[in-house]
Amino acid sequence: MARWQPGAAQRLVVAAVDLFTEQGYDATTVTQIAERAGVTKSTFFRHFSDKRELLVAGQETLSRLLADGITEAPADASPLQAVAAGLERASSAMGPANRELGPRLKAAVAASTELQERDALKSVGLAAAMTAALVARGVPEPTAHLAGELGVLAFKRGYAQWSEQDHDDAEGLAPHALAALEDLRAATASLG
Repeated sequence: MARWQPGAAQRLVVAAVDLFTEQGYDATTVTQIAERAGVTKSTFFRHFSDKRELLVAGQETLSRLLADGITEAPADASPLQAVAAGLERASSAMGPANRELGPRLKAAVAASTELQERDALKSVGLAAAMTAALVARGVPEPTAHLAGELGVLAFKRGYAQWSEQDHDDAEGLAPHALAALEDLRAATASLG
C-alpha cells in the first residue's frame, strides 16, 4: 500500500458506504474499510476518529459553502433567496462521485439506527450554519432558524432526487435543490 496516495479520505468514504451496504454497519470494521480503500489503518485514523465520522465527511465544507452563499447573497435578498444562494453555492461542489454515492449512502443510513442518529446531527449542523449566516445578515432569529431548516430539507430532497435520477442527465444538483426549496416555500404558504 502506498503511504501517501491522494484521495484517501474519499476512497475511505466510498469503501465504508459499500461495506455498510454489503454487510451492515455493525459488522464492518475499520480494518476492513482501510483494506477496501487501499490504505493503512493509521491512515484511516488520520482522516476520521471512528467509522461513524465517515458519514459526515465533508460536513464542515458543506456548512461553509452554504453559509458563504448566504453571506454573499445580494443585500436585498429575502431570507429564502439568501438560502437559495447558499444552496447554489453548495451544489456547485457536488460532482459525479457525490451523485453516485447518494443511493448507497441512503441505504446504509436506512439500515442503521446509529447512522440515522449521526445523519440527524449532520442536518442540525447544516441548519445551524445557515441560521448563523442569516442572523449575521440581520434576519431575526426565529425567521433565520426556519429558513435554515427549510434549506436543509430542500438540500436533502434535491440531493435525493438528483442522485436517484438517470445519471446520463448532465443537470447538476442546484436545479433540484432550488425546486425543492420553492416547493417548501409554497407549502409553508398553505399552512395558514
